[in-house]
Amino acid sequence: MSFSGKYEVESEENYDNFMKRIGLPADAIEKGRHFKIVNEVTQNGDEFTWSQIYPGGKSITNKFVIGKESEMELVDSKKIKATMKMEGGKLVGAFPNFHYTAEIAGGKLVETSTVGDVTFKRISKRLA
Repeated sequence: MSFSGKYEVESEENYDNFMKRIGLPADAIEKGRHFKIVNEVTQNGDEFTWSQIYPGGKSITNKFVIGKESEMELVDSKKIKATMKMEGGKLVGAFPNFHYTAEIAGGKLVETSTVGDVTFKRISKRLA
C-alpha cells in the first residue's frame, strides 16, 4: 500500500514520556503537546519525501530511499544518518535513540516510536 497522501494528527499516546526520554526540553514538550502536525508523504516506489508541517509554518522534510542510508532531521533539529526498511508493509527505522515504525491501517497513518520501555503512538487521519 502506498503511503502517499496528506495526514493530520488526530490522537497521540505517551507524548510527554517519550519526548522526555529522547531529551526534548520541557518548554518544547509543552509547546508541541497540542500541535496538529500535518504529514505530507510522496512515495515513488522505494523513494520517499516525508514532510512534517507544524503550526506557524515550520516544517521538516526528509528524503530517503528504502534500504539506503540517508541523512534525516529529527524533531529536535538534530541531523542523523539512518536507513529505512520496509517490513511487511511497514516502514521501519532504527534511529540513534529510538525505534520507529509507520504503517497505513484503516486508511490512517499510524506512527509508533519506542525508546526503552516507553512507546509513543501517533495516529493521523487522511486529508488527501
